[in-house]
Amino acid sequence: MPDYIIIGGGSAGCVLAARLSKNPDISVLLIEAGPRDRNPYIHLPVGFFKMTAGRLIWGYRTEAGRQIGGRQLVYPQARVLGGGSSINAQVYTRGSPEDFNGWRDREGCMGWGYADVLPYFRKAEGNDTFGGDCHGSDGPLGVSSQTPHPLTRAFVQAGQDAGLPFNADFNNGRQEGIGFYQTTTRNGRRSSTATAYLHPAASRPNLEVRTDTTILRIMVQNGCAIGVEILENGRPTLVRAEREVILTAGAIGSPKLLMLSGLGPADHLRAHGIDVLRDLPQVGQNLQDHTAVDVIGALRGPFGIDRYKRRHWQVAAGLEYALFRKGPVASNIVEAGGYWWGDRNETTPDIQMHFLPGAGIEEGIGTVPGGNGCTLNSYHLRPRSRGSVTLASTDPGAAPRIDPNSFADPYDLDRAVDGIRMCQDILSQPSFRRYLRDIHLPGLQVRTQSEYQEFARQHARTSYHPVGTCRMGGNDDAVVDPQLRLRGIDRLRVCDSSVMPRLVSANTNAATIMIAERAADLLME
Repeated sequence: MPDYIIIGGGSAGCVLAARLSKNPDISVLLIEAGPRDRNPYIHLPVGFFKMTAGRLIWGYRTEAGRQIGGRQLVYPQARVLGGGSSINAQVYTRGSPEDFNGWRDREGCMGWGYADVLPYFRKAEGNDTFGGDCHGSDGPLGVSSQTPHPLTRAFVQAGQDAGLPFNADFNNGRQEGIGFYQTTTRNGRRSSTATAYLHPAASRPNLEVRTDTTILRIMVQNGCAIGVEILENGRPTLVRAEREVILTAGAIGSPKLLMLSGLGPADHLRAHGIDVLRDLPQVGQNLQDHTAVDVIGALRGPFGIDRYKRRHWQVAAGLEYALFRKGPVASNIVEAGGYWWGDRNETTPDIQMHFLPGAGIEEGIGTVPGGNGCTLNSYHLRPRSRGSVTLASTDPGAAPRIDPNSFADPYDLDRAVDGIRMCQDILSQPSFRRYLRDIHLPGLQVRTQSEYQEFARQHARTSYHPVGTCRMGGNDDAVVDPQLRLRGIDRLRVCDSSVMPRLVSANTNAATIMIAERAADLLME
């Protein structure tokens, strides 16, 4: 019987399994629904664009969006060892200090202020460039500076033409400006939490990893989590935990499994015929995501990476990578971006951008006439809209209902327009204009505020950053307390992105890893 059962081998689960099993007196069982991370595209930094479709994701789609013309969005969520860290674009950004101080001051999450969490960011990080008080150089997670594409360099110069200062390090406590992103890569390969944390721990006799395993529910007895029920040889089987059950299935999977286990909004559970073991109204609520809109530029010639769609260029890129671990295969493609203000009343920047020296790279983004383009996306960092995750069925294999509720608050839509205009302005600057034929999307027909709003509604998409559905807080209405313990149930914790009370002002993988690092210490205490 393992001491700890960890449900979900994603960004957080792999960290916890490695950290807890470091103590030889503790036994750990990690259970993952998906396969091992053997797909070669996982480990090539450029391969992320292959990851938004296929068998390594759950294949979710959202509910029809009321404010986005009734569209259902593709909503990729990882189903593989390493989770999001195995399929994401590898951009390493943490968020602003004010994000975490807000968790502490507004949400009652004592112990989660910036000064509290910074040591865990540093503990995780093995940075090849930066050191000092803000960075770690010997952590498991590889964090690297890239050799940017020439078109990426032109974008960063154009951002400075537009008035944004150059920022060499977005993770030093100040985000504003334009610059090059560091990535979770090491020696030209992706550094997921599976490769950085779990694989080095795999030989430990006190660590067991089960993949391709369906988890039916968390078993609760007399108000205490005793283990999990899995599907084994076609039959439900109880696996008991001696100490605790730790849920790390992500912002979609964690609330879904809690509800299937009778832990969630009582009326919703009864409507599905599920016995209510604990009425937790906020389970599945408070869903937040970054809703992105892409500005697509058409280039005057083959200046970007679209030329690598041709066979001979692919061969050249493959040889360069094989010989030197450099070139487009070693790049995450999302090499640069920036932070700036849409609403100047905000204390910190509220818009983030990502530049890609190609078009049609991500799911749902079209190509351009002539075949050579670039993509500059933006999103509002701190959306006011809130969505939900609810059950569609009691079948553990059925997708839940995911409703991001994007742009439900008109403020978010106005900030999306700010981001689109900002992107157009940067691409129109002299440093970039020499490569640009025209801005393909939005076209010249989009001029007024209402036309920009309609463009945002038509082209909005997820940035793959869902959080908040098992909200942490100091009040009784929060799903978990600041020690990540599920309220009202003993020996059960949630330790993943779902506990973030508010979305961080950044990509979410680094903060998720930080949560897992801190959770390991909380458990060891």
